[in-house]
Amino acid sequence: MKNSIFKANVKKESRKAWFPYNLIVKSFIACTFLMAATFSTLQAQEAQEAQEVTYTQPSWRFGVAAAANFNFHEGTTQQLSNDFMVGTAFGDAMGVGLFAAPVIAYHRPGTVLGFMLQAGYDSRKGTWDQVRTPCNCPADLETGLSYITIEPSLRIAPFKSNFFIFLGPRVAFNLDKDFLYQEGISPDYPNVPARPDVEGDFSEVKKSIISMQIGAGYDIPLSADTKQTKVLLSPFVSFHPYFGQEPRSIESWNITTIRAGLALKIGRGHEIAVREEIFVPMVIVEPDVTFIVESPENIPVERSVRETFPVRNYVFFNQGSVEIPSRYVLLEKDQVEDFSEDQLEVYTPKTLTGRSKRQMTVYYNLLNILGDRMLEYPNTSIALTGSSRTGVEDGKAMAEATKKYLTDVFEIAPSRIRTDGQLKPTTPSEQPGGKLELVLLREEDRRVTIASGSPELLMEFHSGNDIPLRPVEITDIQEAPIDSYVTFQVAGADTAFTSWTMELEDKKGMVQTFGPYSRETVSIPGKAILGTNPDGNYNIRMTGQTKSGKLISKETTANLVLWTPPEEEEMMRFSIIYEFNTADAIAMYDKYLTEIVTPKIPENGTVIIHGHTDIIGGEDFNLNLSTARANDVKKIMQKALAKANRNDVTFEVYGFGEDENLAPFENRFPEERFYNRTVIIDIIPAK
Repeated sequence: MKNSIFKANVKKESRKAWFPYNLIVKSFIACTFLMAATFSTLQAQEAQEAQEVTYTQPSWRFGVAAAANFNFHEGTTQQLSNDFMVGTAFGDAMGVGLFAAPVIAYHRPGTVLGFMLQAGYDSRKGTWDQVRTPCNCPADLETGLSYITIEPSLRIAPFKSNFFIFLGPRVAFNLDKDFLYQEGISPDYPNVPARPDVEGDFSEVKKSIISMQIGAGYDIPLSADTKQTKVLLSPFVSFHPYFGQEPRSIESWNITTIRAGLALKIGRGHEIAVREEIFVPMVIVEPDVTFIVESPENIPVERSVRETFPVRNYVFFNQGSVEIPSRYVLLEKDQVEDFSEDQLEVYTPKTLTGRSKRQMTVYYNLLNILGDRMLEYPNTSIALTGSSRTGVEDGKAMAEATKKYLTDVFEIAPSRIRTDGQLKPTTPSEQPGGKLELVLLREEDRRVTIASGSPELLMEFHSGNDIPLRPVEITDIQEAPIDSYVTFQVAGADTAFTSWTMELEDKKGMVQTFGPYSRETVSIPGKAILGTNPDGNYNIRMTGQTKSGKLISKETTANLVLWTPPEEEEMMRFSIIYEFNTADAIAMYDKYLTEIVTPKIPENGTVIIHGHTDIIGGEDFNLNLSTARANDVKKIMQKALAKANRNDVTFEVYGFGEDENLAPFENRFPEERFYNRTVIIDIIPAK
């Protein structure tokens, strides 16, 4: 009789406990309808306003929020009420409850800090994992635990955008503390009837708790800029750790909650002041540009050249491989005896990219040149250092592959070759903080560096690491020498035009088109214009397009004449090579230029100095860099001539930057890019 009275009372109290929940849900629904009606009225008022007026996002926002609480209960729960203790303690529980609350938020657009306030219904309901009682009966427990919560928060918009973070305390007042305990039938006693369900309220429940929360959200504007009343939809998620969330003053029960939901907020923005525009008639001023064509009196078609070609001390390896690339010339042991630096054309690479075959044939015979010289000078020794971002061992494996070729094919004593590995070369192409074209730069840093302390192997006047090997002298026919170029200059084009083109019309009415270009100066080999014609008179029209789209034309004329140099005229060529993005080569080559190159200039000779770069980096930067390097070389040579009391030499200096039409090599492989970082010195005898 006593048990039945207790059960009836519990059910009665449970119905009372659900009453506030129903009231809050109804209030939430009514509030939503009220907001919708208010919003409709405001929108109707704004429809009468001028559409061109725009408004800021509101600073004050009012609305409602609804979310799901994902509750995770931990600890132990056994004493359910003062009069009721279960036989086995419950541990973990989970549940999903409702959160519903009005929202007030303040945040000035374009600022970082603001605040939020939410106060409403907060369910922390949960169902415990089933346990077994001492009689081996399955037991279940669930609760409808809920609170009235007040949650003031600091609102932080770290990027001054619609994304925000919020954090602050949570003060909760207990609203419902009911439980439902159910105990099933023991499989050991299947005929014994199950115990009746027990409903009631947890005892020793705290009337209030103080905890914390941290979360993030994003404001999504739903209203046009022309609407003063702004509606925002804000999805949010927050984390409520178990700190301070012990519902009872006894046992160890605590709750951790993850909340995810949406908030609907409205507010009124401020009118954005529109600056009155004053119409000023635009006066289009034609850009002041000058069009000049400089052409040699006689255009050389080709010239015999004796070139001192530098041999860079790097062997480049393909990504992911420690084998010497197939583009290098690798001999068989029985070919070593017939190898000679003077006849490198006998041993050509399998594939070349087409430009400057003679020079790249020299470079791709690098290991054969090195092996041949070490046989000639048996007291010399070298150090091979492989560089690999993959790791030191990978770098050393590349060095070992290079050593193996020299010891197996040229039978160099292994003791004369030291190997090592490192992550980056001593002088890397990839610079700290660099972000552009890293693929090409890292491709260049995967290499084996050849270093030696033996002067017999190195360039004149040099010793130490990263010093080029002694150059190779080759003789070749140079087509379209540098002094055969026709130069077209449009002074002011870089600021006046977005681009410009040229039309060259001969006396027969045939028209050739060149361009478009963006730089001020363009050089084109004369033979590319004349073709097979020995000479020609041309009417040249330059057309530039301004930034406003207007076309501006300038015209001039030029007479071009081809000339083939006599066979006995031979030009000498020397090259100075640079590391990536540096001018350090000037200091290294100072004595070489002074004591080797300058004395070879014949009386009344002409020295043409032209600088180049690879394709990495900005076009304007590379143009200035190539010109600066070429002028530095000129200064060193002029200083050497002055010391010798000579003033009979004519200098011509050009900077061609990364211009691929004029570059000595292509840019497909690291070897070619390294050789394009160069200043070339052409010494031409007096005509």
